[in-house]
Amino acid sequence: MVFGRSSRKKRPVEPVTLKILVAGGFGVGKTTLVGAVSEIRPLRTEETLSEAGRPVDDTHGVEAKTTTTVAMDFGRITLREDLVLYLFGTPGQDRFWFLWDELAQGALGAVVLADTRRLEDCFAAVDYFERRNIPFTVAVNCFDGAPRHPVETIAAALDLDPDVPVLLCDARGRESVKEVLIAVVEHALALSESRRRAATAAAT
Repeated sequence: MVFGRSSRKKRPVEPVTLKILVAGGFGVGKTTLVGAVSEIRPLRTEETLSEAGRPVDDTHGVEAKTTTTVAMDFGRITLREDLVLYLFGTPGQDRFWFLWDELAQGALGAVVLADTRRLEDCFAAVDYFERRNIPFTVAVNCFDGAPRHPVETIAAALDLDPDVPVLLCDARGRESVKEVLIAVVEHALALSESRRRAATAAAT
C-alpha cells in the first residue's frame, strides 16, 4: 500500500477484435482505404498489370492504374482501447473472387467501396453480402472530378434495403475512413441485436 492506496497496476484491457472486409470493383480504392487507417504497415499483395490481363481487367475510367491486388490487403486499426478492427481488402477482379469465401469467414461486416463513374462495378459485392447475410455499408469514394450524387440516389441505383447505410468518403483520408468503419460496426451490431431479438421472440 502507498498512501493508503493499492500499488497494484490496473489490469490491462483485453480488446475485442473484429474482422471487417473491404470490397468493391477493380480500381475503386480498397488498397488506399486500408492503407489510410492502418496503424501497422499494411500487408499488400499487389502485382503489376500485364498485357495478358488486359482482356479481362476492365481499366476503363482507371487507365492510370498499374497494379492490382491478387490476394488481399491487410491492416489493423484500434478504434478504442477495447476495440480493434482487422481489415481485409478483397481483390476486385472476377477471376479472384474464389478468395472471397475464405476472407469472409468470421467477418462481422463489410465495406462496399463504390465509384460513381463505375457504380455497376460494386453490384457483385452488394449481391455477395446480401446473399450471405453479412452486414455491409456502402462507402462512395469521392474521386476528384467524379460526379457527386445524393446518397439516396445512390441507394436507389444499387437497390439497397432501407437500413443499409450509404456514406460519402475519401479513401485517402484517415478520419473519413474511420467514420466509415464506425458506421459498419454500429450497423452490424444493431443488425445482430435485431436478429437476436427476433429469434428470441420466435422461440417464445
